[in-house]
Amino acid sequence: MTTDTSPPPPAAEERPSGAAPAVARLLMDNVRRNTRQYGMLFALGLLVLLFQIWTGGDLLLPRNVSNLVLQNSYILILAIGMMIVIISGHIDLSVGSLTALVGAVAAVLMVEHQIAWPLAVGITLLIGAAAGALQGFFIAYIGIPSFIVTLAGMLLFRGLTEIFLQGQTLGPFPQGLQKVANGFLPEVGPVTNYHNLTLLLGLGVIAVVINQEVRTRRRQAEFDLTPLPRNLFVLKLVALVAAVATATLLLASYKGAPVVLLILAVLLGCFGYVMRNVVVGRHIYAIGGNLPAAKLSGVKDRRTTFAVFLNMGVLAALAGLVFAARFNAASPKAGINFELEAIAAAFIGGASMSGGVGTVLGAIIGGLVLGVLNNGMNLVGIGTDWQQVIKGLALLAAVGFDVWNKRRATT
Repeated sequence: MTTDTSPPPPAAEERPSGAAPAVARLLMDNVRRNTRQYGMLFALGLLVLLFQIWTGGDLLLPRNVSNLVLQNSYILILAIGMMIVIISGHIDLSVGSLTALVGAVAAVLMVEHQIAWPLAVGITLLIGAAAGALQGFFIAYIGIPSFIVTLAGMLLFRGLTEIFLQGQTLGPFPQGLQKVANGFLPEVGPVTNYHNLTLLLGLGVIAVVINQEVRTRRRQAEFDLTPLPRNLFVLKLVALVAAVATATLLLASYKGAPVVLLILAVLLGCFGYVMRNVVVGRHIYAIGGNLPAAKLSGVKDRRTTFAVFLNMGVLAALAGLVFAARFNAASPKAGINFELEAIAAAFIGGASMSGGVGTVLGAIIGGLVLGVLNNGMNLVGIGTDWQQVIKGLALLAAVGFDVWNKRRATT
């Protein structure tokens, strides 16, 4: 007869305690490291909930969700470029005027000279690149502050817009270009209550999100970083998948995903990857965070700054084309305050005044915060005067939160 010599299980009061507090501490540490990201996501969710209730459910109607994407597409494009400019420690005040100039040139080429719209698009994107490169040269190689250079560019591009259009509105644009700014993905497959292609794209996005989160968790483990506990990680994945699935179903319930949404998705994926994983992205963070240290580390700060403004010029040109095609005309007054909207989106999305901080995804979320604010206030009938007041307070709150967070981190 054998006897069990193993020690008895500890009594309830003797069992290891502290697992729950350890998880709580880990969660709080994760929140502190991602204060900006979680803060803006919480603000976006709160705004959506507030206006959904205030408008009696009109905010999240499928038609309104599609309009929300179309109405803010050009600001979101500008916000991506502006976020990168601000991360590098600079600012660009010329993007609104540059979008107007690009729209004017496109209208002259396509409407007056009957140039095929794909060729005209290529020409105008090159013009945007040249404008950005010119400003980048003066900033990076001559050493003139970006505020002064881009302020001069704002005046220069606005004046050229007036010259090209001679004070007149010019249109309409070709149907092909209009479909890029206002069109939707085509219907494919059997007839259902949803847009099939949008559903497939939504499933693809969900797969990409899950893969990205799993890879990030594995990399944290490889570098001996402490990842989220498994239960919290699964909860985070469920929340992300639910958000993507909800947006997909809303879009698929109307006409499907807008074409411009695919453009935004490509820009988000490409620039997000560059800023996270490519050397030039790390250099941009380095020169914005600590320029002297970046120089000592061998970072070619002039070349990087030049590339940042060249990229901003191309994105401003793309935004100008989308804006002009959406409204089917080029106007001398186009692009007014676009630079302020893009800057506000970047700061609301987590950019820091001192540079070196921010994400491309943050720029998109910041732009969506402004877009939901604009759309929601229009739906409830708030006047444009009070809308400006509220957006100004939102920007002030975002920058104030950044300052408070930095002070808290240093104490």
